[in-house]
Amino acid sequence: MIREKDIILAARIMSMLFTPFYLPIIGLIALFSFSYLSIFPWVYKLQVLLMVYLFTILMPTVMIHFYRHYQGWNLIESGHRERRMVPYIISILCYFTCIYLMERLHMPHFMGAIVVAGLLVQIVCALINVWWKISTHTAGIGGMAGALFAFSEYLGFNPVWWLCLIFIIGGMVGTSRMILRQHSLGQVVGGFWIGFLCAAIAILFL
Repeated sequence: MIREKDIILAARIMSMLFTPFYLPIIGLIALFSFSYLSIFPWVYKLQVLLMVYLFTILMPTVMIHFYRHYQGWNLIESGHRERRMVPYIISILCYFTCIYLMERLHMPHFMGAIVVAGLLVQIVCALINVWWKISTHTAGIGGMAGALFAFSEYLGFNPVWWLCLIFIIGGMVGTSRMILRQHSLGQVVGGFWIGFLCAAIAILFL
């Protein structure tokens, strides 16, 4: 019989594996694997991935951790809506820095569009957080789906099976957030579709 603590542990693992910061790095890996960008040298691709990892995953994660430690909050306490604004600001500033560096280095538009999509998701979620605690975890997954949809329009491939996989992962992540009592059903579903729309709009129109 599956015990309650095992379910909670699985939910925590899902939440850690699929943090909202992974949209840009996964999007770039997909671009380097399935688009014309695959012709770029491996050294160049690794340098880009390292830079994006540094500014969109490592730096925000470490800085938010230190901020939470400074405040004396655990993960549950830091999840309260009114305590999420500073972490949002930290991640937004890190994303802006990454985009600035990519522009200075004249990287291809598609690369920058991925990070812009992640930035737009963060900004919209931060604005919504003023009055409603939206799920950034499912917003990140939704952003992956939106980016996949947008790139399928640009590059002319069928994204159905990949979208099915992302929807399944999104359902698992959303369920995990509800099991941990961090979000309601409306907040995880709303987060997913906000992420989807923000990423699709950023890539198709910005």
